[in-house]
Amino acid sequence: MLAALLFLAPVALAGPSAFISGSPILSPTSPNLAQCLLSPPAFSCENKTEVNTCCLPTQGLILQTQFWDTWTGFEKDGQLLPKKTWSIHGLWPDNCDGSFESYCDFSRQYDPKPDPAVINGETVPVYTGPGVDTFIKAFGRQDLLDYMKKFWVAQGQPSPEFWAHEFSKHATCFTTFDTKCYPKYKQHEEVVNFFDTVIQAYKQYPTYKFLAAKGIVPSNTTTYTLSAVLGALEAATGATPHVGCSASGALNEVWYYSHSFGAPQLGVLKHLNTTFGATCPETGIQYLERTPGSEW
Repeated sequence: MLAALLFLAPVALAGPSAFISGSPILSPTSPNLAQCLLSPPAFSCENKTEVNTCCLPTQGLILQTQFWDTWTGFEKDGQLLPKKTWSIHGLWPDNCDGSFESYCDFSRQYDPKPDPAVINGETVPVYTGPGVDTFIKAFGRQDLLDYMKKFWVAQGQPSPEFWAHEFSKHATCFTTFDTKCYPKYKQHEEVVNFFDTVIQAYKQYPTYKFLAAKGIVPSNTTTYTLSAVLGALEAATGATPHVGCSASGALNEVWYYSHSFGAPQLGVLKHLNTTFGATCPETGIQYLERTPGSEW
């Protein structure tokens, strides 16, 4: 009943011109969202009254970010990129004006290589404990771990270290992942819930398919214009994302902006234009093929 109520409401709130995606399928480790029935329904950054921060993130400009890497550096260990698919970078909570915080809770810092190493004059403690993949296993979520290994793939480091970085730097700044939001809280429950939430958002943005639908596919010889790349993504989402390129002009990143209806764990997102622009040239953009042996 709760899921149905929260899913139907945003359509009326957003108006006919808004692009909304997602359906609220809650993960087994979701917080107690029943308490949110007492809060006014709203999109993040659009609420007019004070709300329960377990129900609506205070940093409510949400970015689902993806990579187009061409190698991992750990191919010999079986760390391969997904074929014809962009890989996950993360899910970030920016402030409504586009600014952001990082590493908001040192007590839940699981990143072995914090970056940045200092936040507001304080050194971020280096984590030396078990990897976050062990947290997932402890909750019996082999399904989640298998998916992350395939689609949330790091470059230049083992993937579990990158997952730890994304949780520690970004998820600790999402108020809806605070431990107080979980009934009968079990240690690391919110970590697993965050990973589920990232994947739920990621599935709403199949970047490879968006681009391929407009004839934009990886090639080591063909180049593309920025207007063509943005046009393909805008056609699919109704909004302009950030597209990022390397210094040589190779397309390697997309950031999709949104407001969430209620907690991001619900996965109901209103697509928005980027606040950051693009870091790609107007012409001559390369969309490089993957290195042989780097895909599964």
